[in-house]
Amino acid sequence: MNANKSGVNELEDISRVIHLGLTVFGISAWATGFLAEDYKHVEHLGFSIHSWLGISFAFFLLLRIGYGFWGPDDYQFAKWVPYTMDRLRAVLEDLWTLIKFKLPERPMHVGLSGLVQTFGLAAFAWMAVTGSLMFFYLTPGHHTRGLLHFIKEMHEAGVWLIPIYLGIHMGAVLLHALAGDHRWRRTFFLKE
Repeated sequence: MNANKSGVNELEDISRVIHLGLTVFGISAWATGFLAEDYKHVEHLGFSIHSWLGISFAFFLLLRIGYGFWGPDDYQFAKWVPYTMDRLRAVLEDLWTLIKFKLPERPMHVGLSGLVQTFGLAAFAWMAVTGSLMFFYLTPGHHTRGLLHFIKEMHEAGVWLIPIYLGIHMGAVLLHALAGDHRWRRTFFLKE
């Protein structure tokens, strides 16, 4: 019994480290995005800082995506991404519950939280893929042209997805905390 519980705790620790890496590097890369405009110059410290934070984030996102395919059941995309009628119905039920000023009570990643997590993963994947392509193919000191310019524009267009997701996600965390559910503390390895 203790060996099984230890294994579960190790998986939770892996999940928390991934989440913490996504949080730290994702928000840092987003917050330093304004520095990246200096890529056009020979001296491009801002671009270097932003791109290294972004590529570090992409590493943690890759871990999360792997965890979504091969990790524990609660983290597998096939178990919670809302693409079936039953899962979409759960999203609608959760929205109706919120309209009645109540918090939905569902397992992790089910219903509305699954939709929010799916949106977040898609938004951050968008930024990670376009950012990684620029990391590997953009030559600082030159203007972008052609396909690379299009990729840069797509990366910049996605910059609004991040604060939208963070607002929704952090708003949900705050609502749960105000309702007495302090599971956010686990993310930072604190006791609930």
